[in-house]
Amino acid sequence: MDERLQFVARRLAGEPMSELCQEFGISRKTGYKIFDRYQDYGVQGLTDRSRRPHHYAHKLPFQVENYILNLKREHPSWGARKIRERLTRRFSDIKIPAKSTVHALLDRHGFVERRGRARPCTGNPAVGRSTPQ
Repeated sequence: MDERLQFVARRLAGEPMSELCQEFGISRKTGYKIFDRYQDYGVQGLTDRSRRPHHYAHKLPFQVENYILNLKREHPSWGARKIRERLTRRFSDIKIPAKSTVHALLDRHGFVERRGRARPCTGNPAVGRSTPQ
């Protein structure tokens, strides 16, 4: 913030943009962006901005998300595959999400129980025996 303020002050004093950018170690494009933000928003324009997206392109529609969660509440034994099949029958006008997307939604809302991973067999017959031979 302080460096940006110094940059803008020196630019307002009349120093050339290319020399300022070289001294501050930024591209001219970035220099113009900083200066334009100062002109548009004042000192507030020099603060860091969030890099978070304004919207998510692949987010499920609200109705679809609610339908999935309600189906899972009504039928706790159903998994993502069966719920996705019901989605294809109910919502024919939208792009149906993948099975993994349905599973991720159920997991995010706490409907998925985590199971331990199956350990691969080593092939050693002595491993896993409870009684010594």
